[in-house]
Amino acid sequence: MSRIELHDVTVRFPGPEGDVPVLGPTTLTLTEQRIALVGANGSGKSTLARLLNGLVEPSTGRVVVDGLDVARDGAAVRRRVAFCFTDPAAQLVMPTVAEDVALSLRRQHPDRRERRTAALAVLVRYGLAELADRSVHTLSGGQRQLLALAGVLATGPDVLVADEPTTLLDLRNTREVADLLFALPQQLVLVTHDLALAERCERALLVETGRVVADGSPAEVVATYRSRT
Repeated sequence: MSRIELHDVTVRFPGPEGDVPVLGPTTLTLTEQRIALVGANGSGKSTLARLLNGLVEPSTGRVVVDGLDVARDGAAVRRRVAFCFTDPAAQLVMPTVAEDVALSLRRQHPDRRERRTAALAVLVRYGLAELADRSVHTLSGGQRQLLALAGVLATGPDVLVADEPTTLLDLRNTREVADLLFALPQQLVLVTHDLALAERCERALLVETGRVVADGSPAEVVATYRSRT
């Protein structure tokens, strides 16, 4: 597993009347295979998740992934740490399913034909092969989320950060996406409101008003979260 370290990290965003604190001083070491981040909307959990691959940079402190400083070595960190957004529309940018996965593979496969072959192999792996030449705009919500996951996993990252990947899905698609996530060999950092999914992890963090207020076994952290809401 990768070793993700946050050393006295804070995040402040600029506002009309000065900087707004979003995440208070946070020191963590994350090494478990499956880690859940839970908390209310606006608590800071997505900001914490985005620190892990440099989508958000710390205002103070350092984030280090396997010895790589996210601020200094951002490109190298992003090759190790993939990020999947809540809404797959934020990630699906090419016209067809195969083209979208191929876009992720342009570094590994400069040749266009080799890249398509590799993309089709990825689609087979994630059960999307029959959709290869479909427009991404014709896919169901579950298919779009699976495609977004396939695209970020195609490059073989060590860590997947998934920010509420089941929030927009119905029950059947939630189950399908969740089963995929928990079957991955990659280390998973899962931001979720689905407490049943959080309880499938090995460790959970409860984020509240920009601070980690509980950190431990998922059962204990979920119970703390329920008692505070």
